[in-house]
Amino acid sequence: MSSGYLLEIACNSATSALAAQQGGAARIELFENLEQGGTTPSSGTIRVAREHLHIPLFVLIRPRPGDFLYSGLEVEIMLRDIEHCRHLGCDGVVIGALTVDGEIDMPVCRELIAAAGPMGVTFHRAFDATRNLPTALEQIVELGAQRILSSGGRKSAAEGVQVLASLVTQAGPRISVMAGAGLNAENIQVVARQSGCRELHASAKTTRHSSMRHRNPALVGLESDWTQSDMEQVAGLVSGLKVG
Repeated sequence: MSSGYLLEIACNSATSALAAQQGGAARIELFENLEQGGTTPSSGTIRVAREHLHIPLFVLIRPRPGDFLYSGLEVEIMLRDIEHCRHLGCDGVVIGALTVDGEIDMPVCRELIAAAGPMGVTFHRAFDATRNLPTALEQIVELGAQRILSSGGRKSAAEGVQVLASLVTQAGPRISVMAGAGLNAENIQVVARQSGCRELHASAKTTRHSSMRHRNPALVGLESDWTQSDMEQVAGLVSGLKVG
């Protein structure tokens, strides 16, 4: 981006990823299950996205919704998913694991990062769930991740902008702090300027309405509409970052 900012779009499908690319995104984070914070996408989703994207593709490695305290079996699943991403030629993975006391699970994260090999690594918003953000940042630097996705420990990046600014100062050139959560075309420039974050993360999501003429309203949980990233919203975020 000519503004010096990098916009990553969180995409819950291959269709979302292609829309984000068309809208001007610089990088994709691919996952499924947006409504519960995201989980690892299917093999087919990753493969199709990789074949159709010409911008970097990072894949979320998260075996289930809920907390970031993982069992041995769940760690094995994450290691296998990372291996699969390497095989498919993904550019990076998005990982994170915590201890029962809300600290970075260093042994597990070291395993995950070692499995990533030459791929890039983003530490996801498990960071925001830690008991002490500055301490967690130092641990993630030690692990060797390239960036941390964060809202500053708040509901949205706009609410956590001052914390993000402090984290950016602490991080210096050692690691990138990427602001994410609740960003839109109206607030993304303000958050970028006030936080000092050079990388921004947004979903640019919209509701897609089904073309089905027949629907059964009794099927709760099987509704026909769905959510995906929108090309025009992505373009709006790109434009917002170039303002001023």
